[in-house]
Amino acid sequence: MQRAGTAGCPGLPVRSQSQWRGTLLWPLVTAPWGVRSENWQNSCTGFLPPLAFQGRRMDQSVAIQETLAEGETCLIAVQGVLVGVESVESRLLGLVRSHGEHAIFVYTHRRMAITAEDVCLERVLPIAEGFAVEEVTPDSDLRVIGSDVTVQIRSGDAGLLVRLPFGSPTRTLPQDLGQVCPGVVGSEDIKQNEKNLAVNQSWSHDSVDKAALRQSKPKTEVTSEMVRSSTMMVSDKASLLSVKKFELRDTIVKSQLVQKEDSYTSIQNFRFFVGTYNVNGQSPRGSLQPWLSHDIEPPDIYCVGFQELDLSKEAFFFNDTPKEEEWFKAVTDSLHPGAKYAKVKLIRLVGIMLLLYVKADLAPNISEVEAETVGTGIMGRMGNKGGVAIRFKFHNTGVCVVSSHLAAHTEEYERRNQDFKDICSRMQFCQADPSLPPLTINKHDVILWLGDLNYRIEELDMEKVKKLVEEKAFLALYQHDQLKRQMDEKAVFEGFTEGEISFQPTYKYDTGCDDWDTSEKCRAPAWCDRILWKGKNITQLSYRSHMALKISDHKPVSSMFEIGVKVVNEELYRKAFEEIVRSLDKMENANIPSVTLSQREFFFKDAKYMQLQVEKLTIRNGQVPCQFEFISKPDEDTYCKEWLIANPCKGFLLPDSEMTVELEMFVNKSTATNLNSGEDKLEDILVLHLDRGKDYFLSVTGNYLPSCFGSPIHTLCYMRDPIQDMSAESIRELTLMPLLVNGEAFKGEKPLDIPKELWMMVDHLYRNASQQEDLFQQPGLRSEFEHIRDCLDKGMHDTLFGSNHSVAEALLLFLESLPEPVICYEFYALCLESASNYVLGRQIISRLPECHKNVFKYLMAFLRELLKNSGKNHLDTNILASIFGGLLLHPPPGQPKPDITEKRKAQQFIHQFLLREDNFP
Repeated sequence: MQRAGTAGCPGLPVRSQSQWRGTLLWPLVTAPWGVRSENWQNSCTGFLPPLAFQGRRMDQSVAIQETLAEGETCLIAVQGVLVGVESVESRLLGLVRSHGEHAIFVYTHRRMAITAEDVCLERVLPIAEGFAVEEVTPDSDLRVIGSDVTVQIRSGDAGLLVRLPFGSPTRTLPQDLGQVCPGVVGSEDIKQNEKNLAVNQSWSHDSVDKAALRQSKPKTEVTSEMVRSSTMMVSDKASLLSVKKFELRDTIVKSQLVQKEDSYTSIQNFRFFVGTYNVNGQSPRGSLQPWLSHDIEPPDIYCVGFQELDLSKEAFFFNDTPKEEEWFKAVTDSLHPGAKYAKVKLIRLVGIMLLLYVKADLAPNISEVEAETVGTGIMGRMGNKGGVAIRFKFHNTGVCVVSSHLAAHTEEYERRNQDFKDICSRMQFCQADPSLPPLTINKHDVILWLGDLNYRIEELDMEKVKKLVEEKAFLALYQHDQLKRQMDEKAVFEGFTEGEISFQPTYKYDTGCDDWDTSEKCRAPAWCDRILWKGKNITQLSYRSHMALKISDHKPVSSMFEIGVKVVNEELYRKAFEEIVRSLDKMENANIPSVTLSQREFFFKDAKYMQLQVEKLTIRNGQVPCQFEFISKPDEDTYCKEWLIANPCKGFLLPDSEMTVELEMFVNKSTATNLNSGEDKLEDILVLHLDRGKDYFLSVTGNYLPSCFGSPIHTLCYMRDPIQDMSAESIRELTLMPLLVNGEAFKGEKPLDIPKELWMMVDHLYRNASQQEDLFQQPGLRSEFEHIRDCLDKGMHDTLFGSNHSVAEALLLFLESLPEPVICYEFYALCLESASNYVLGRQIISRLPECHKNVFKYLMAFLRELLKNSGKNHLDTNILASIFGGLLLHPPPGQPKPDITEKRKAQQFIHQFLLREDNFP
């Protein structure tokens, strides 16, 4: 019997668990050099405050699971690449469980492993007695905290060397190994840089039992082990305190060390190369040294960003592209020949990529590396626009590097401003200490921002712009630059600096030459590609474009910076450390902490759907250091209701200091329905707890203005009046009424065929946007969405104010907010099964409740009309099916989020109806 997915492989039968033992290992393996962010944010989509959906890599364990026999389960999958071959040959490693025993399966696979057909089982590595995991550093590699890790996996006499990409699967795999075979993995030591560390300490991001480590020391004393080289950061040193109440004491030490930082650090200058290049979907051709190695002296650190790495639909919808590997290799091969460099991190979101390199001899001074992504495309989801960022500590200085691609088109400068603000508010980096709140971009000493910011030249015609460029009158031209004007108005990049621009615009050129755009659109020249900075001790040495590279319609830009970095003096640090420890011993248990609050009652007036409101609380501390946290009330899982968040929700205060906490109220699709019906209200009690102190109680109330967003389809069909003109009792009754399958009248009243609010948006788009370029792919403005929402909720039928893109996004957000999707939850599985059977699909649609069936037919007719204008709006069936598939058809609450296979089937199901115009019952 053949195992599924082994077609074309050398006859691998289904194995019993006993057959796993003694199976040969596969060849030398290394994981993919590319690193993508594996961290997810909660999916509060659309025009969001802090958190939003972000693009991420698919879970390839689904494909492995399809190959397994009954009773076998793939717990996790990690991708690797074979070593010792010229071409890149990737492998999938899967941790498989069966009847209490475990093994690691290795598969060959297609680039996108989605189903069993995409993978082929090659070898099996049993996890049995003698199994061990060891982290190693190959001679040709350098150990950089936060980068890929190379491990040796041993089983009996056989062994496997594999490099794992830094990220969630990398962190989870060793934890799972430790859980499935305790005493086997855990009994072995990992050699890291020739120092023995416990397995848990090396592998897990936060798995070290810090309490046990600290309490193992009998008394509080400063030893030489506590003061290491300058590569050890303040937070690391503070964590070595061996005291019983280590959490509070550690926090005090960290805070006081930061306050005294100037007493034990000095500023040393290092050279940072920052480069950005929009490559227009092209593959590299030739060396990049004219851009990356322009200067005689090699830089200490490289920050290299790309945009439009891949313009294909596969990259857009599934965030998968071979271009990542091509450009990574091109950059690595073109770094300055005068120094040896180590790759610290690679992060990519669709076509936006950022690479970080450091001189090999400086690599030990890099720590606390984290990377994140934020998509600002349509509904805040799509990653064709947005930003990627890498944050790290260099010596004792926190650095954040951002590569972004903002909204296009000359008139969309407000959208670009909004993209910038969304990236700043939603980009959050986890800290090594899970008790600490996430770091934002602005919580760094140095910020370097690069990318295709897309700001254009305004108020000048094409010929005038070209004439000024020809005359090299860049200063005069710069006065008409949108970014300059927006920064002057403090509308964007507040606090940032940009150097003098002494090079000609970097966009738009004919590919392969230096001629301005001669295409049909004939775009005007503009400085789209920019580099800005924020922070102290930063000097820009150069700011230039590189005309020698001609493969794109953009020219690359670079800047060399000399940045003053805080370097620790070990002797001075030791004195500060000892002084703090001694003062803590005297202060401990002196008094009970207490605080003063600026207010204890908060009211959110006229709260609206997806419109953030913020109230501020100031906590003023007394004479004793204290740690505070908002805690959950009895019988509740969280400290606040879902529509509320305290930022930060925990913190530390030194004596006589204060902190401002922002209470953020935000109603989204998960909370709107119950607020509309009155089942929930804007009422909550927050409990502010002081460690070793008392609790304080805060009252939070407000009034919510009901909205069609979050209302069921059948409810809206019975609302002939605007929802905000109706009584609370009527809204509650209609929202809670059962879904009538056959369109029966409710209390004798016949419903509308479709919700009037849906008709208003679709009718507006049909009349005004049928030929709109990039419809449903370019986001609108938050302010315009708010106006559209108010028009719908108040019955302002005359017009929907806002751009076509804003109305289109409002339509998508409306569909997403429905508590029961257009295709009801009960039909989800059936629709996936009939994804390629139009006859069965029609039968399923015919079984929908009348109002849902009407909405589906109406939307399909509208989308088919848009496709008739595809030459103008650039839409096709695949784009529309991908966008609307996940909105009209998604799994019921409580079920796992759809994997890549389910998403494709949902897309296929909708695709069928876009291709056919025949009527169905």
